[in-house]
Amino acid sequence: MTSIIPIKTSRKESSFDLYNDFIESTKDIKLETGDIIVISSKYVANSEGRLIDVSKTKPSSDAIELSKKYQLDSKFAEIILRESDSIIGGVTGFVLTTADHILAPNAGIDKSNVKKGKVVLYPDLPYKTAENLRKKIFLNLGAHVGVILVDSRLMPGRAGTVGVAIAASGIEPIQDIRGQKDLDGNPLKVTVKATADNLATMANHKMGEGAEATPIAIIKNSMTVMTSRKIFAEEMAISTDMCVYMRGLAN
Repeated sequence: MTSIIPIKTSRKESSFDLYNDFIESTKDIKLETGDIIVISSKYVANSEGRLIDVSKTKPSSDAIELSKKYQLDSKFAEIILRESDSIIGGVTGFVLTTADHILAPNAGIDKSNVKKGKVVLYPDLPYKTAENLRKKIFLNLGAHVGVILVDSRLMPGRAGTVGVAIAASGIEPIQDIRGQKDLDGNPLKVTVKATADNLATMANHKMGEGAEATPIAIIKNSMTVMTSRKIFAEEMAISTDMCVYMRGLAN
């Protein structure tokens, strides 16, 4: 039976060694081959020192224009511009962007669980971080695990947030079941299961998003397909012109 173990950690005020902190936090748990380690992307970003003091940011002319359009602080708008790959649109207080191949409000920048006046960004190289952590665990503990970096995300037309995998390593992140048949024998034409995102949401449910201080969860017995190959961001994303939501809104 699949089980999820949330892991509490101590709050850090500055950058720290992610692997050492993980090992210390999970010292009472036996890691086994097939386990999936899910870690908050913001916790990873904190370990890298990816925090910015908004007051010390100098806004560009583009940021000032963006802030006026969506009623944002111009310094915050500047950080959004720096961290996003593209600007899709927005509403009051939020800019809809793509960042690291993920559709995200405000480029995934977060004001929660950080000191007032600061914001936390996405990890610098999330796929490399996930891969390095997986390899260290295998070399030092002998366990072939999967690693997912998770962030929370709003779903179109739905209340509340779900988890989204911003990076993965050690698992096959999607399951393409096109061509297989449904219960009535009809061939499936478009179904691709987002394995990494499904696991991220499962773990996110246990990890919480407030003062729980549980930025790590370990999923056991998930029956996920493991792999030692390198995972690329492009595998878990589609272009905006292939997205049914984005295409629909554009018409």
